[in-house]
Amino acid sequence: MEELLKKLIANGNLLFFHQIEEVIDQCEILFITVGTPSLPNGEADLSYVEEAARQIGRWMNEYKAIVIKSTVPVGTGDKINKIIKSELKKRNREISFDLISNPEFLREGKALQDALYPERIVIGCETEKAQKLMKDLYKEINAPILFTTIKDAEMIKYASNAFLATKISFINELARLCDKIGVNVIQVAKGMGLDSRIGPQFLQAGIGYGGSCFPKDIKALLALASAEKIPLQILQAVSDVNETQVQWFMEKVKRALGSLSGKRIAVLGLTFKPQTDDIREATSLKIIHYLIQNNSYITAYDPQGTEHVKKIYPTIHYVKTPLEALKEADAVIIVTDWKEIIEIDWQKAKNILSQPFVFDGRNCLNPSAMLKLGYHYEGVGTPSFDESN
Repeated sequence: MEELLKKLIANGNLLFFHQIEEVIDQCEILFITVGTPSLPNGEADLSYVEEAARQIGRWMNEYKAIVIKSTVPVGTGDKINKIIKSELKKRNREISFDLISNPEFLREGKALQDALYPERIVIGCETEKAQKLMKDLYKEINAPILFTTIKDAEMIKYASNAFLATKISFINELARLCDKIGVNVIQVAKGMGLDSRIGPQFLQAGIGYGGSCFPKDIKALLALASAEKIPLQILQAVSDVNETQVQWFMEKVKRALGSLSGKRIAVLGLTFKPQTDDIREATSLKIIHYLIQNNSYITAYDPQGTEHVKKIYPTIHYVKTPLEALKEADAVIIVTDWKEIIEIDWQKAKNILSQPFVFDGRNCLNPSAMLKLGYHYEGVGTPSFDESN
């Protein structure tokens, strides 16, 4: 990413400005890409999108194609249209513009790849001129383009994330039953995924989804449905399962250890997923809170997220290598499946642990291999393994 940025800047393809009016003046297509975080009631905070629209209306002097890339609730396009027209009216200007919805589908840790090689491009627009502009913009990208209305495009983004979250919560809830009756959810998911109608993606049982998209977007969609008095019962259950998945998992840990009070626990992984430093809605924060409430001593490791978590929990012990985290630990909880964590020398690790308890919140280790090394191993929805089995 850094090398590409340097190249674009050197070639004059990427420019930075301190004054927004300069950008608005020079560019025909303007992308609004600001954040839309959750408000306390779950609704999306549109204040940044609205302010960007005000600035555009305040400074535009000729036709512009205004593209909303931010994830926004259905109907936001109408609001932005009114804001821009209101700003133009204040200036007594009649300037034509097109409003376009072009939601992003970028995965954290793989955003550059997804931007260059998207699976699909969704464009909501209302005029032939806007459609032609967007076709020209994406003419070098080899991906199917779906043209829709603005409202349809807004909903497609939310519906996509909601469905992926549904798959996660479905397999996580099923994992609880599998855990109880001695069924391996990994094999169940594998068998399900072979059905082309279902597919294997997002059927990995774990301790819940996090990050900046799924939790926020599901809250926003539920808030919209509530405001329209159309309850989304399945999606509400998806959210409820995710909210309670860590609690369910930590009760497993507590039962296995007898008590967490006074125990030294190694927490491996702090970010919500590998290849990012993002800790927003990360399950590690819930786990740390639970352990603190149960008077545990915590040692934490993560290759990228430590400094962010340290601001929230400054008193727990942070280390720079996975093995450091395991020293004299009574139990290990794997929270994020970083390569550095999966590839720990678990034979060597057994000699520095106080007790050989491993709780794998991502099902990323081989249970049989851990059993052979003499570990008590428990995953999510997998038969528990210990040296007495």
